[in-house]
Amino acid sequence: MKKITSYQVYPQIPESLAFLETLSRNLWWCWTPDAIELFRRIDPHLWSKAKHNPLAFLTYIEQDRLNALAEDRSFLSNLNKVKSEFQERVITCKDPQKTPFGKEGCIAYFSMEFGIHESLPIFAGGLGVLAGDHLKAASVNDIPLIGLGLMYRYGYFRQYLNQDGWQQEDYPQTNLFHLPMEKVKGNDGQDLIISIPAPNHPIRFQTWKLQVGRVSLLLMDTYISENTNEIKEITNRLYAAEHNTRLTQEIVLGIGGMKLLEAMGINPSVVHLNEGHCAFVNLERISQVMQKEHVDLKTAMEIVPRTTVFTTHTPVPAGHDKFSPELLAPYFNVYSELFGLPVEQIIRWGQEKDEQQHEPFCMSLFALRMAQFCNGVSELHGKVARHMWTHIWPSRADEEVPIGHVTNGIHVSSVLSPELVMLFERHLGPQWYLASQLKENMARVDDIFEEDLWRAHELSRSRLIRSVREHMSYQYGRRNASRRVMRAVESVLDQDALTIGFSRRYATYKRGNLIFRDLERLNAIVNNKDHPVQFVFAGKAHPKDHEGKEVIRQLIHYAEQERFRHKIVFLEDYDMHTARLMVQGCDIWLNNPRRPMEACGTSGMKAAVNGVLNLSILDGWWCEGFTDDRGWRIGNGEEYHDPDYQDAVESQALYNVLENDVVPCYYDRKPGGIPNQWVYKMRESIKMAMADFCNLRMVREYTERFYVPAHQRMQTLRENQWAEAKQLAVQHQRYLQHWQHIHIEPPTCSSRGPFKVNDTFNVTTVVHLGQLTPDEVEVQLYYGLLHGADDLCEGHETPMIVAEDRGDGAYIYRCDIICDGSGQYGFTVRAVPQYDEWLRFQPHLLTWVN
Repeated sequence: MKKITSYQVYPQIPESLAFLETLSRNLWWCWTPDAIELFRRIDPHLWSKAKHNPLAFLTYIEQDRLNALAEDRSFLSNLNKVKSEFQERVITCKDPQKTPFGKEGCIAYFSMEFGIHESLPIFAGGLGVLAGDHLKAASVNDIPLIGLGLMYRYGYFRQYLNQDGWQQEDYPQTNLFHLPMEKVKGNDGQDLIISIPAPNHPIRFQTWKLQVGRVSLLLMDTYISENTNEIKEITNRLYAAEHNTRLTQEIVLGIGGMKLLEAMGINPSVVHLNEGHCAFVNLERISQVMQKEHVDLKTAMEIVPRTTVFTTHTPVPAGHDKFSPELLAPYFNVYSELFGLPVEQIIRWGQEKDEQQHEPFCMSLFALRMAQFCNGVSELHGKVARHMWTHIWPSRADEEVPIGHVTNGIHVSSVLSPELVMLFERHLGPQWYLASQLKENMARVDDIFEEDLWRAHELSRSRLIRSVREHMSYQYGRRNASRRVMRAVESVLDQDALTIGFSRRYATYKRGNLIFRDLERLNAIVNNKDHPVQFVFAGKAHPKDHEGKEVIRQLIHYAEQERFRHKIVFLEDYDMHTARLMVQGCDIWLNNPRRPMEACGTSGMKAAVNGVLNLSILDGWWCEGFTDDRGWRIGNGEEYHDPDYQDAVESQALYNVLENDVVPCYYDRKPGGIPNQWVYKMRESIKMAMADFCNLRMVREYTERFYVPAHQRMQTLRENQWAEAKQLAVQHQRYLQHWQHIHIEPPTCSSRGPFKVNDTFNVTTVVHLGQLTPDEVEVQLYYGLLHGADDLCEGHETPMIVAEDRGDGAYIYRCDIICDGSGQYGFTVRAVPQYDEWLRFQPHLLTWVN
């Protein structure tokens, strides 16, 4: 066939409806209830057929229907209401001069995936949904943030199961004409093409721009004619399994992303790396700082880390991307020339040990070494991350490793059920979702009548069960199931039974099959005549995770047993739409990972804000969210070394809490009445999620703790042609040259005790600073409760002062210790740089008493 030139035909939108086209091209609609209802009102069946994609939806509408709507005063009234809100929330922005970032401030947010809506299939799971929610909250809070990611032509896979229950993958091509994006143009009006040096052929890419409210999202795409077929395929699929493709994806994301910003004239004052995939940003950013600002490498190396934020999500070492030096070297040659360093030395920035030249380059390690602001995604995960990376700071206790935490939050209006939206609008106000975490909203949630809250939830559960039946009919029909089976699946689940949901990625540590460990006990729970229980499962295993696929296969086989049929179902091809139905319509959200391997688990937050009660291992966010009046825990937060023993113990704990607590609470009601204690827990769960686990709180925390300080640091470093940055570079080199000569003599105290609470004693030590001075070195007394013979628990430091200059670089330091609590204590002395946080936490600049 001859070469075909394609073109797209859109409907003729009447002038009075022109805003529909504007609305469909900004993803703001997907978290605005009135905007969603506006589309749905046109034709609910077509809206469903279009899979809630406005651009596809508009192509399905008959011209006669559009013409009729153009004269419908009721519809036009709703349209103008949404238009007015769009003008206020998207078009009208704050005066930049009145924000902490000023006119020039900008945060560049890099992520491998963005989950904004199911119509944009460029995400795999929680990491991407979190990134999408981050953009939404930045738009609501009017933060000058710009997102950068990759445009995957085939996205993440679609899932279906074969007759044996084994997961199969399909990669349908995304219809770009149905996505609300446009190509980024250069100054010449042509498509902006960016080129990255590569070993055989340069990697070239174009860029698509989407609007997420006020925030722009830039998606890089290598599928252009100038590239070879191999390079075109770089951005075909999310998380490519082939190692070289994964590397080039991360090069395009990091190096290409910074080159793109430069070509667009955007100079971010702060860069946020969402997981280690983005770490190559640092290489190109250092290069750009050197060339734009005319500073040397050492000065650039002081600027970039102090203005970089790194969020790590992965609680196990094996989950962090690593590449061999041989694979990396050809891509680093250009930076070797720019930096004046051997390639091997640049590669060492991502290696754990300098002397191991063939050690893999770890992306997360490189990111940690290039970012002052580092965080995990829950309080427990922050602790896990500090322990996991403590070997990078070998002289510090776990709690001193410079990795904090910002607990994830959810975008409430993206997941809240329509029934609760109506209740919230009535009791909290029509724009409650713009500040959902306000304390006054919590009081207003208490004003919602118990019966109204329960009936709203019953409607959500009814919608879930209806959708499950439709879904099951479709997936069994695709397998050519018999008529008997098809009739049976049309009536699965009971409208009134306690419904438990479990949907997430099927990694083995998430233990999707834990509830099946004792089938007889499960049978007794599920088939209780008076208090029945049913389960809805969904989720995907990674295409290469055969153990995860086996968990799904086992689950399918259990569900097909006669005693569990109709009571346990598995929904294929889990996506954001299915997720919303489940977190809105289930009664219980089950989460049973092996602690502490769940970094956060935001699906539980989404369930909670819908009044769905969590039943979970104390892992991730649930360690912070759990109280007895909000849900239930499985176990008491224990950690085990033997996974089989752990599964045995915790499966029994799961059955116990179901039998003794959850099921009785749900069915504790009079005939025709409501379960009052259950509804009380629903209310407390909603308030907890809105107040403490919404992403408006999360992004505000990132802004106050990281973005504003990093932006302000950039401004101070920039002053006087980077004078302070240049001085920091000199000082850093001075430390590297002389730090090894610091020697601290064993400290002595004025009394050996024993002491009583509120007693005070004096500690002195002699410190030999060599060529350094007391203005450059802070000597600290480090003390705390003893844990074992020589291990301090939760240590504290206090600065010591110079009591005497002995000459020749020797000084006597002293300080007082107040005994503010009883117990067995210990102390020691150490020296750290007398400078800002970045220098103070350099691993090689810490000396303890010899």
